[in-house]
Amino acid sequence: MFRPKLPTMPQPTGQVTPPTVVEPTTITPGTSVSPPTLAPVAGPAGPTVQLTPGTALALVGGGTAVVLVVGAVLVSMLLAVAVTAASVAVCAVVLRSLLASQHRR
Repeated sequence: MFRPKLPTMPQPTGQVTPPTVVEPTTITPGTSVSPPTLAPVAGPAGPTVQLTPGTALALVGGGTAVVLVVGAVLVSMLLAVAVTAASVAVCAVVLRSLLASQHRR
């Protein structure tokens, strides 16, 4: 009941697909192949972006908002670590004091 049941692998029946035969080709010296001619490549067909004073101001405002949000998140994480460290230190001092006072009695 608690033994795992392993699936049995069926035995291979033989080769299913016939092997492909590769026939060698002969190379005749003296025949040259002309390189293909390449057409000139045109530049990108997409529209160019024009930066107006309004869009520049929007980009600067958006970048400033992103920097402020990321900075606030990082500062709050640092503050959380500092508060946790201070509380652990206070707990350690209290426990040390309690254990020391028990040894004096």
